[in-house]
Amino acid sequence: MPKSSPRNEQGRGARLSAAQEDYLKALYELAHEGELVSTSALAGRLSISAPAATEMLGRLAALGLVSHDRYRGAMLTEAGRLVALETIRHHRLIESYLVRALGYTWDEVHEEADRPEHFISERLEGRIAEALGNPEVDPHGDPIPSLGGLVSERSLVPLRECRAGERVVVRRVSDRNPDKLRALDERGLRPGVEVEVVAESVWDGPMEISLDGQSCQLPLGLADAVFVEPVSPASTSGQT
Repeated sequence: MPKSSPRNEQGRGARLSAAQEDYLKALYELAHEGELVSTSALAGRLSISAPAATEMLGRLAALGLVSHDRYRGAMLTEAGRLVALETIRHHRLIESYLVRALGYTWDEVHEEADRPEHFISERLEGRIAEALGNPEVDPHGDPIPSLGGLVSERSLVPLRECRAGERVVVRRVSDRNPDKLRALDERGLRPGVEVEVVAESVWDGPMEISLDGQSCQLPLGLADAVFVEPVSPASTSGQT
């Protein structure tokens, strides 16, 4: 018997629209430590007007998916969080499939996955995950939520905040700008790559990094899109 989808259990049994799921996903991505998301921030993320965002938040609140105060902002209820995570799971699995099975490049898949993420069946979702070996992250290093709505999050920092002499591992890159993804790919900055910070930015100029023994200048606009964690002692213990 196929698993029941959170999207089909809410709102008196009616299936959510793609736009409603986009709102929930945006709320999840904008929220930090349980803080309320302002209507203006949500409208900016979705490129819509603030009144339109307010109207939709009222509808989602009526469905029990959002807690909304028109003056203070909105946050997901537990039901809304589960719907958002299911949509995100679909999106990141589709991105992974497009790259690994169909030969897409990582700068092509974000918008491509935006459309089918709302419509694939739970059976197809399961088949994609199985075919890929149940990956934990997508091509950009973003964690793929589990079927139960669990997300494996790591404490990452933007590369631009690292200091000279630090050795770090790239774990995630922002997928929101295809041009930046292409520029990062040209420089070899992909998840799993080790980087040494040679010199920090001066007067907002580029920082200098070393990758595979080669130094390069990295604009801060690109460094902002790269998220890293320190190299673990175990990975460096064998180096001389």
